[in-house]
Amino acid sequence: MDQRLSLVTLVVSDLTATRRFYVDGLRWDPILEAAGEVLMFQVGERVILSLWDESHARAEIGPVTRGGTPPVTLAHNVATREEVDAALDDARRAGAPEVSDAIEREWGGYSGYFADPDGFRWEVAWAPGAIGEIVVP
Repeated sequence: MDQRLSLVTLVVSDLTATRRFYVDGLRWDPILEAAGEVLMFQVGERVILSLWDESHARAEIGPVTRGGTPPVTLAHNVATREEVDAALDDARRAGAPEVSDAIEREWGGYSGYFADPDGFRWEVAWAPGAIGEIVVP
């Protein structure tokens, strides 16, 4: 099996609210949309983020649990500290229910977090060094 990730799927409770946040708020362009079922975005070269309505997801994958902070984060890396702050401001304007201000991190970077309507945490980060060079277009 190749060492790669092709698709990240997040199961969402209200696809309409999720669409408002990502499409209307963050101004992302979907590559596929099946009303009431799924919303997909190309988020990298050969990488798709899929936002899947909970009732449709349950039918395929089984029970879905909720509560607390999901034990996963997604990251959006940028080239400068200023871009971190700007992206967090975009999330605030889009209606993110939680946004933390960016701070200097022990690992040498600068990052902050926001939550989408279902509580999935996005890190917005400037990461100096080799990892930043790999992940920033």
